Amino acid sequence: WKTMDAGEYNHGFAVDWMRKDLAICLEEARANGARLPVAALVDQFYCEVQKMGGNRYDTSSLLAILER
Repeated sequence: WKTMDAGEYNHGFAVDWMRKDLAICLEEARANGARLPVAALVDQFYCEVQKMGGNRYDTSSLLAILER
C-alpha cells in the first residue's frame, strides 16, 4: 500500500502483460460462449492505464486512474 499511496507503480507484473493474459481469457471465453463481464471491465480499466503511459506499471496501478 505504501508504493500505491506514493504513486510508485514501476515494479511487479506489468499492465501490458496483464492485458495480454486478459485478452487470452476473453478470447477463449468468447469461443466457448462464456461471459466474463468483470474481466472485460478490468481489461478496460487497464486500457485506461496504458493510455496514461502506464504500460510497464504494475497491476496495482488501477489506483492511478482514480487519481487523475
